[in-house]
Amino acid sequence: MLRKLLPLPSAALVALAVQAPTAQASDEHWYVQASVHTSHFANNDNYNNRQDLFGLERNRADKLIYGAATFRNSFSQRSHYAYVGKRFDASGLPLYAKLSGGLVHGYRGEYRDKIPLNRFGVAPAVIPAVGANLGPVGVEWVLLGFAATMVNVGVKF
Repeated sequence: MLRKLLPLPSAALVALAVQAPTAQASDEHWYVQASVHTSHFANNDNYNNRQDLFGLERNRADKLIYGAATFRNSFSQRSHYAYVGKRFDASGLPLYAKLSGGLVHGYRGEYRDKIPLNRFGVAPAVIPAVGANLGPVGVEWVLLGFAATMVNVGVKF
């Protein structure tokens, strides 16, 4: 039943969407998002497929983006991602692509080496995404390296 109804952060996003003014794709705006589905490529019952991601992102008029997110990684450890990137809007369509790069923190202990270059507990990451907007509401499909995909929903304000 849609993962026991969407997690509470997703419900908060829907409430914000009802109140948020409609912004055009070229406008500067903040974007708050939460994960609603994750699927790992490997079939491992120990992987966490409920990331509980919550993120805040700034989209500038020049298409530069920056933000941060907190989530539970594949091993249920609270982790964080701080990033900058670029948004590429499709002309005349409510579709876009994003490419972000930043630092991931939170893979610890026996899982420290599950992401590359995590020597000091912080590792670089590059994350592509494609999305669609319906007014202030957005849906994104995110590729998480060679490990998983995630679907996020969000709202512009």
